[in-house]
Amino acid sequence: MDIAIVGGGPAAVGLLDALAATEGNAAVGGTGTITVFEPSPHLWRGRPYGPDLDAVLVNTPPALMSVRAGDFGHFAAWLGERGADHIDPLLGQPLVPRALYGEYLVHSAEKAVAALGEQGWLLRVVAARVTDAVARSGTHLVLRTDDGQEYEAGRVALCVGGGTPPDLYGLAGSPGFTADPYPLATTLDRMSTGEDVAIIGSGLTAVDVVVALAAHRYPGRITLLSRSGVLPYVWQRPAGLRPTHVTVERVAGLHRAQGHLALDDLVGLLRTELAEAGEDFDELAAQFRSTRTDNPVQRLRQQITEVDDPRIGRRVVQETAHTVGPYAWRLLREPDRAWLRRHLRTVTSVASPMVPVNGAVLMRLLDSGQLTVSSGLDAIEPVNGRFRVRDADGRSTAHTVINAVNPHAQAVPGAASHLVRSLTGAGLAALHPSGGVVPADPRVHVVGGVAGGGSFITSSIAGVAAQAFRTAVALRTP
Repeated sequence: MDIAIVGGGPAAVGLLDALAATEGNAAVGGTGTITVFEPSPHLWRGRPYGPDLDAVLVNTPPALMSVRAGDFGHFAAWLGERGADHIDPLLGQPLVPRALYGEYLVHSAEKAVAALGEQGWLLRVVAARVTDAVARSGTHLVLRTDDGQEYEAGRVALCVGGGTPPDLYGLAGSPGFTADPYPLATTLDRMSTGEDVAIIGSGLTAVDVVVALAAHRYPGRITLLSRSGVLPYVWQRPAGLRPTHVTVERVAGLHRAQGHLALDDLVGLLRTELAEAGEDFDELAAQFRSTRTDNPVQRLRQQITEVDDPRIGRRVVQETAHTVGPYAWRLLREPDRAWLRRHLRTVTSVASPMVPVNGAVLMRLLDSGQLTVSSGLDAIEPVNGRFRVRDADGRSTAHTVINAVNPHAQAVPGAASHLVRSLTGAGLAALHPSGGVVPADPRVHVVGGVAGGGSFITSSIAGVAAQAFRTAVALRTP
């Protein structure tokens, strides 16, 4: 069997690791050739985890950064004693630079490649971009690369990663505008010291930009511009618990018993989880409902003081949003999905929190007056070498604008758009109505952020690892 993996980032690493681990299963389909296509010089790291500033940290505790599905300690075990050098004093957990996490991905991929080689697989890496896919007579697909070569494969796994920040205000090409902030080391090198900086967005990417500016002791004024003005919540210190009610097994059981899954069913599981801990779901729900109306600076200050709060409510919601959420989303009734979409900013703020050390940096800059958070962003336009901003506070100007808008969770990367058009045109895949790509042929599989039909929460490493494991089983099944 010949397998083609298009993309060499975290999704591909999780898939290779899972393929190596499925050896010995009753349904395995033998060995063959695995070809990984990745044009980037930063093989296995993907866009987020390439070389960058040490101040740019992973945004999630180690247990949810494991590239091996179901093994919450895999990343922490690799980190070993080095973890002590990167402890977030508030979180009590190691939070490493993204570049160091990239080393973990490289190590995991190389271990998986070695294990697959011992099992009899031949693995090769092609440093080219796949541009087209066609079906020919027989069972094989043919992939064409941008250097004019063709490669045959019996199965294809699309692991092309997520999208890049959309240019919502048409500023591309304007002097002083950065369309994509990563790598932040390059972005900061292009900036003039002391200029006013406007950052479009107030999510995790925007937080990364602010923290990078602070690490470089940037002296200019910094403004976060967004429509909502909502900052991410703050991770709390892990309590070492595993939910017993909000689980994939309980969700699957409800779906089997009822024939459908409603949001109220998930709320019921969470109510039970909290009640057994002596906590009130309604109190937690009231906190979430006030996300859009609370003063974001006051809420950030309060959440930093609550990092050690013993209550489990937010912890359960934040963990299961990434471990159970992707599965539950696909079973939910459409009216419930629509309700969640209407509350997108609140849900993403809760489910994708910032790490406490970054929250403390933002708090320091907010208290000093160097950083401000704006809401009601309406327009940004280049005028006479600067940018004029119109928001709820009126009009202001900035010398530099950095685009930190989070792309749609299932956005297709621009570099993969031609391939996706080829797959859909050949009837091998289809575009999902809510975004992303879904297979339309059993020989095609999709892993990672581009997988259609998922929720609007950006795929986490934990979610990608779970997808990768299911795909590995399917690939190994005749």
